[in-house]
Amino acid sequence: MNFEKLVPNVFYSNIADGLKLFVDCLEFTVGHDEIKSTQPFCVLEKDGLRINLFENAELAKEHSPEFRLITKDIEEVYGKVSKSHPEFLHPNLKEITLRPWGAKEFALMDKQLGIIIQQW
Repeated sequence: MNFEKLVPNVFYSNIADGLKLFVDCLEFTVGHDEIKSTQPFCVLEKDGLRINLFENAELAKEHSPEFRLITKDIEEVYGKVSKSHPEFLHPNLKEITLRPWGAKEFALMDKQLGIIIQQW
């Protein structure tokens, strides 16, 4: 068996919240846009990564995902995010921290999910 990508589905009560985090803050682009449809949906893309965002209040209540984005330059990511969108920095990991397992990490959170930015 061979897999090429993992594409998470993330559900928001209001898709604009996800767009603010991923597009405005993390600089993803909208590759497929059905945001103005009766069932808002879009595919976000960056550096070969994809994330499907859906607007669905019921599913947003049931799912609060957390995932990691791995980078080779955590200082660059932190510098951009902390200046442009400091409101997304997680209060428990709001600065780059060397973790006991050897990775540098900081975390983001919005109304729906948590994202750990990590560099090994």
